[in-house]
Amino acid sequence: MSKKQIKVAIAYDFDGTLAPGNMQEHSFIPSLGIDSASFWTEVKKRAKENDMDEILAYMQLMIQEAANKDLPIRKKDFENYGKSIMFFNGVETYFDRINQYAKEKGIALEHYIISSGLREFVSGTTISKYFTNIFASGFKYDANGVAVWPALAINYTNKTQYLFRINKGIKNAYDNSLINKFVEYDERPIPFNRMIYIGDGETDVPAMKMIKYEGGSAIAVYNQKIRAKKGKLSPKQICENLIRQNRADFITPADYSDGSDLDKTIKLILDKININAELNKMSKLDKSIALTK
Repeated sequence: MSKKQIKVAIAYDFDGTLAPGNMQEHSFIPSLGIDSASFWTEVKKRAKENDMDEILAYMQLMIQEAANKDLPIRKKDFENYGKSIMFFNGVETYFDRINQYAKEKGIALEHYIISSGLREFVSGTTISKYFTNIFASGFKYDANGVAVWPALAINYTNKTQYLFRINKGIKNAYDNSLINKFVEYDERPIPFNRMIYIGDGETDVPAMKMIKYEGGSAIAVYNQKIRAKKGKLSPKQICENLIRQNRADFITPADYSDGSDLDKTIKLILDKININAELNKMSKLDKSIALTK
């Protein structure tokens, strides 16, 4: 009889975690003929003036600016923008490698995105096929496939909700019945202590903190090419602060290549999960033997 595999989940932020910068900056904002700094300045201004969530502000601005430039904003257009996203070193070969490593350890590994970016962009990338689910902001489309309204906005505080969805095996963003229903810890498809969260900074703090508190592992990654500027910390310094503040377990450069620090860290965590599962089996066996005496 084949050995039952242990189900483990890795949840990733996207911007600054799997790819440099914000996903809109790779091709969408340039297609508008404006620079990224101006776009995000307007987002913050609009959010402040209207007491508005910044995610909703950027989504509204995307639609408006595209309309002003007579650019199509259908679902397939957004997916096409996703095709141009460039990733950190090793990302495009990482998933096959880490899945194989996990399989050798008796682990069935699932990958999830939890991002404030657009799910349509992520769906258009070369790595979208590896994700069990893409929990990211997204639009509602009309009968012609044109974006007309924000369907889902994920900000840094509500990212934790999607960790619970993974924990309880909920594969969508709309089902609020099971998410609020009590489920025995042992009956949940993926316990938190078998979850890894990988993010790049302060917007990931609630998710990292919760994963740590529940016994999982939080990894903060940084773009090592970006240095500190006057009045602004470097990505590495931000991640170092997360360690000091006990908000992350590990920090590494955002390098997913074979043998990198991040690659080694993820593999060691998978080893630990495997060992803990084996020890837990032995503990239950010891208890059953004691009960028969």
